[in-house]
Amino acid sequence: MSLEELEARVKKLSLRATDAKMNLHDLAEELPVDYEKIPEVAETTYQVYAELTAARKELKAARKAAAEA
Repeated sequence: MSLEELEARVKKLSLRATDAKMNLHDLAEELPVDYEKIPEVAETTYQVYAELTAARKELKAARKAAAEA
């Protein structure tokens, strides 16, 4: 994957992460309404942040490799 593709992926994941964070926040604000959705919303948020963290590490390594080349 090229550096530009990695940057685009991180940007997309960052937007998804922000959206997931807001969904979790909104759910928490409205508790106890829809409390049964907590596991699903939390899992989605966790997964997107895990993907974002991995993509950021990959981008950092790619940038370091490009700088050394």
